[in-house]
Amino acid sequence: MTLPVSGTEPGQRQLNGPQTTGRDYRNLSQPEYTATLDEDVRVPMSDGIDLLADVHRPAQPGRYPALIAASPYLRQIQNVGIPAGFVEAGASDFFVPRGYVHVIANLRGTGGSGGTFSLMDARERRDLYELVEWTAAQPWCDGNVGMVGISYFAMSQLEAAVERPPHLKAIFPVAVSSDLYEAVVHHGLASTSFVTPFIAALGMTSAHAGSPLLRSKLVSALREILLSAPVHARFARANGEAAMAGLRFVLKTHHAAHPWDDLWRAIVVEHPLRDAWWDARNLMPLLERVDIPVYLGCDWDNVPLHLPSTFPTHAALAHSPVVRVAMLGAHGLAWPWESLHVEALAWFDHWLKQRDTGILDGPPIRYVIPGGDGWHASPSWPVPGTTYRSLALRADGALAADEGSPGSRSLMTVGPGTLRTRPSESDPPVSLTWTSAPFAEACDLVGDMEIELDATSTAPDTGWIAVLQYVAPDGSTRDVTAGYMRAGLRAVDAAASREGAPVLPCRTYEAVPLGTVVRYRVPLVCNAQHVAVGGVLRLVLASDDQDPAVPALMSFRHAGVGTSSVNTVLSSSRLLLPLHPAR
Repeated sequence: MTLPVSGTEPGQRQLNGPQTTGRDYRNLSQPEYTATLDEDVRVPMSDGIDLLADVHRPAQPGRYPALIAASPYLRQIQNVGIPAGFVEAGASDFFVPRGYVHVIANLRGTGGSGGTFSLMDARERRDLYELVEWTAAQPWCDGNVGMVGISYFAMSQLEAAVERPPHLKAIFPVAVSSDLYEAVVHHGLASTSFVTPFIAALGMTSAHAGSPLLRSKLVSALREILLSAPVHARFARANGEAAMAGLRFVLKTHHAAHPWDDLWRAIVVEHPLRDAWWDARNLMPLLERVDIPVYLGCDWDNVPLHLPSTFPTHAALAHSPVVRVAMLGAHGLAWPWESLHVEALAWFDHWLKQRDTGILDGPPIRYVIPGGDGWHASPSWPVPGTTYRSLALRADGALAADEGSPGSRSLMTVGPGTLRTRPSESDPPVSLTWTSAPFAEACDLVGDMEIELDATSTAPDTGWIAVLQYVAPDGSTRDVTAGYMRAGLRAVDAAASREGAPVLPCRTYEAVPLGTVVRYRVPLVCNAQHVAVGGVLRLVLASDDQDPAVPALMSFRHAGVGTSSVNTVLSSSRLLLPLHPAR
């Protein structure tokens, strides 16, 4: 397979998405190599099975640093240009011409690799250690190994790093989930519109991993079309992970019951609380082992999947010598993943080729603020100087500093099996909305947020789903962030929490006392938003987001708790916001 040279210069295939965090770099590797591909290379594991990898490398003889991209997604399609959430290994036609080997590997039980897929457990971590060391020992590698790719490719990077393979020198895990529970079960609410088609798609694609179609002339022709400039440019706004929630057709395709249905059942049915199954797949307690440079990042829109892990992961990397963070705005991550490739090149040129690129210049955290201008930088997180404003969820539907006349508002949620054909006009609404007055001064929201919710329920369990929206002076609306909680899993780890960021262990279930006021601390996923003069904040609260009238970020919706109840919110409830003067 012959690939063009991609990049940002004239004559190169133009990459989609932002390529840097607003800085100019120096001494970057230039495209001077042609590429060759070794297909279906067998990588032996210590238990006797083989992983399969495609090795994209410079055709010129020599030894080069290597970048590993490992996941359960078909390696054969990673350079085809499909705008899907499985195409996240990075562009080989960018890295290889600049003197890197791009090793795209399938984890065990996927893509033709031997063994059984087990989803981020200890065996998968060991495989990744062995993959790194195998790569370093190959005749085309100079012993310097990094890892690259987003989403699951990012998760596999941290899986490898906690095992400390000697030849792993630096990683670039953008859009990572270090805690699997937090990614797919949002404080007790299963993110089924994502995880159900995700597991089904893994099963379906792995069943066809050996198909000759994947290496056919037809796929080569498709690649030529998808990578052509007019077509490829249209994918600059493609959100492959959000599209996963709409892949209903994949649920009708055949896949083997084992391990795919077993994994789905474990996530959605058998382990609603954190337990040993989830602990075996949680990297957070292991991150203190990481002793190499790590470059994190995410886009602010990725609220229901990877964004919740970004800053907890940053805080947990206590022994990493260097950690950098890039927070991107709308379409900062598009599919196929090609954004931040120049940033990654500056990172890996520094750590794997010992070039002075300037990647470490300036504060370690760089971020954009949606609705604002340019890049911001901070020496730490939370951003120094953050102040918090508390707004009451008033009985008249206003968000305001004062509670006004004490009162309450009610919503209703109906579980399955009621045989009701339609709602009644006498029913309480399925969601409630509170709206602030137009802001008299511009400001920036940047950081953790939460709702202190005082509420009663007529059922022993229910859900709480909150969406914070920004309405600009021109009437356009952005879903800023969201928070999720199963009421029976409301316990907060006070020792681990900080202002604006309650931590919910989700290990112990406690029924909601009927008709009794309960104080909930509902965390909203850390985010940012510029609020202009005349802009308005709006809070939407529901107990079930299966109703299409309830907003759902990235179209991710949740399995309902199953109870029918009237839930009443008292005006003593508060929304806690992190504010900064607008730049």
